[in-house]
Amino acid sequence: MNGRRRGWFVSVDGPSGVGKSTTVQALHDLLVQQGRPARRTVEPTDSALGKFTRSNANTIHGLALACLVAATRYEHIETVIDPALAAGELIISDRYLPSTLVLQQLDGVPVEFLIDVNQHAPMPDLAVILTAEPGLIAARIAERGITHRWHLDPTGPRREVDLYGEAAAYLMNRGVEVLLLDNGAYTPSDVAQRISDAISDLPIASVPSTSSPTPQGP
Repeated sequence: MNGRRRGWFVSVDGPSGVGKSTTVQALHDLLVQQGRPARRTVEPTDSALGKFTRSNANTIHGLALACLVAATRYEHIETVIDPALAAGELIISDRYLPSTLVLQQLDGVPVEFLIDVNQHAPMPDLAVILTAEPGLIAARIAERGITHRWHLDPTGPRREVDLYGEAAAYLMNRGVEVLLLDNGAYTPSDVAQRISDAISDLPIASVPSTSSPTPQGP
């Protein structure tokens, strides 16, 4: 995005089964009640490229999938995120860069490559990372059913929780405001309230990060 942006960009990420979509819905409803409507979006998007990415994530692996996810993200930024910020809107994305730093690492992609291929993606004003005990996450996945190949690894929940912690540290090192919340200890409405409070504390205007990060571990 060129120039100053007048809106606010919030991303919500976390392990599969942690309750991201439920939290985003609760946050959206709360913001509407408070008279602060927000635009919701999700990655992969519902564009043709996003649908292709989502439907083929179980058959495309490694570097190829990482590049496809990045391409989908850049389309998302160009067509949805940047226009919303330029219009002064509050936009909330269900999954963003932290999910890439976790899921693509689980798929065997080096973190240096992930940072490099996503270096032109603007940082969010607030990165919310939800977490919970791995046992609780595993139980939720078992109840919901297997939906993608990452669920087939019994060590997946623990590895995701650990990698999201590393992703949070990486973002904080980049100067991003990070809100790490235990989604297993609070109700969705409680979590939504804490996110809403954090949004209220964001600066009135922000400038997207365009500098290329130095490749390093998250």
